[in-house]
Order: sequence, then C-alpha cells, then structure tokens
Amino acid sequence: MNRRLQCPAGLALIATVAVISGCGSNAPATSSTDGGGGPGANTTAAVQNGVRFSECMRSNGVPSFPDPGASGSFTIDEVANGTALDTSSPTFTQALEKCKSLEPAGFEGGTRSTQQQSAALQFAQCIRANGVSDFPDPAADQPLVDTNLIPSAATSSGMSILNAAMQKCAALGEAAGAHR
Repeated sequence: MNRRLQCPAGLALIATVAVISGCGSNAPATSSTDGGGGPGANTTAAVQNGVRFSECMRSNGVPSFPDPGASGSFTIDEVANGTALDTSSPTFTQALEKCKSLEPAGFEGGTRSTQQQSAALQFAQCIRANGVSDFPDPAADQPLVDTNLIPSAATSSGMSILNAAMQKCAALGEAAGAHR
C-alpha cells in the first residue's frame, strides 16, 4: 500500500482524508460571486474536469479513485493518503497514463524551492518533537509526508499521534508548500 502526502489540504486532516480531485485546466481555480462567466466559472470548470478525471481513473481500473472536492483541485498525495490506493501499482500507473490529458496541473507534485525545503526539514523536526520519533526528513522532490516511511504510523494509535503532531506543525507545513 502506498500512502503519501506532499501538499496536504487541511493539515489537521492529512492522515485521515482521502478526498479531492480536479483537473484539466492549467489556469488556477478561483471563486467568485459574480454569477456569470467570471472567475467563479473557473472553479466550476475545475470541478467538472475533476469529475471527468476521476471517472477516467475509475474506468481504467482504479475503482476507489475519489471524486473532486469543492475546489476541484487536488494532488496525488491527497488522493493516496489514508487510503488503500497504491499509487505506484501498475494498474494505477496505467490508468494515470490513459487519463493524462485530463490530469490537473500539479497533480503529481514537484520539487520544493530552497526555502520550502528548509521549512520541510523544520516541519520534520517539529513532527519528531511532537511524538513521531521515526518521522524522516523529506527530500526536496519527495512528498512532505509519506506514511510508508513512518513505521509508527502503522500502529493502532500511530495515525492519531501523527495527525496531532501535524496540527501542531501546520504553519511549517504550509511554509514547506502544503496547502490548507
């Protein structure tokens, strides 16, 4: 099982949330109350594209792939975290390749900047100081949180302890590139 998280949506929920989806447009999704074809239309389009991407993933062998959240944006790490989805499985990889044209911008993550990496290392130190002694330092091109690399996360109270630590270290996570 591969459960990873690089850009958590609401650090308080990182360890337990397996939601989100969105895709298609390279333009950022924004919201608006103009009711017309203004910026709010981008959010609607992102959610609709997210649904198409999710449907594509499910129809290509990943039946538990989630539908998009309200914003229509998500990352592979948010989808995989806390679920049984194995994002490195051949089935997932093949489905992702078949649905590439619908994949949202930033879905597969990227490399943290020097400042973000410094914050990521401080985040890891904070997590360790708050009860998760086996939390590893993340590499700049790796997820901020990968529960496969945290043996204690597999224990009965491990995810609760990790989640509590992540709440306490949320500001550092955001500085490392995580999104609320």
